[in-house]
Amino acid sequence: MNGLNVLPLAVTMMLGPQIMSAIIFVTTPRAVRVSLGFLTGVAVAATVGTAIMMGLASLLDLGDPDDSGSTGKIIQYVLVGLLAAGAIKNWVRRETIQPPKWLGALMSADARKAFKVGLLVILLMPSDILVMLTVGTNLAQADANFAEALPFIAATVLIAALPLLALLLFHHRATAAMPHVRDWMNTHSWLINIVVCVLFIVLILA
Repeated sequence: MNGLNVLPLAVTMMLGPQIMSAIIFVTTPRAVRVSLGFLTGVAVAATVGTAIMMGLASLLDLGDPDDSGSTGKIIQYVLVGLLAAGAIKNWVRRETIQPPKWLGALMSADARKAFKVGLLVILLMPSDILVMLTVGTNLAQADANFAEALPFIAATVLIAALPLLALLLFHHRATAAMPHVRDWMNTHSWLINIVVCVLFIVLILA
């Protein structure tokens, strides 16, 4: 897997409700414990999800990655089409799109609930499923072993940990800033969704 794509893919994994969850958790009374539960869930979900997608991709004859007519390339083109449609839909509906209602319930979460949220925001989010499918397809086409997916998984967890790291390093400033960041992301969720789609399209076509 091209190492240059690891960080953008990890960023794409966490944009949207994923990073919003991480920000909300650092504004809770037990921020460190709850955030660690969330990060554990993200790590488990990214590992299991990538392994499953890689296994599924290895069962298919994806063909030569340089062949524009190979199964692997056709899958990528389909993904690009779906992402483009998603970006257009978010732009058209930008005035009415709201963040998921369940985000509002995270302020009272404990470490166990945060762990479950970490699992679900990775394993059930269509954008993350597409990212892990892309990673799995890329590795399967290159006949790589699962160890080559570890930098992607580590980068995903690192991105998820940024709000907690900011809290630990810049406690007072982070405490004051995080609610404003959370509110901005809530009101601009449509823009974040479009950025995710465009970034992912660029990564697939690169």
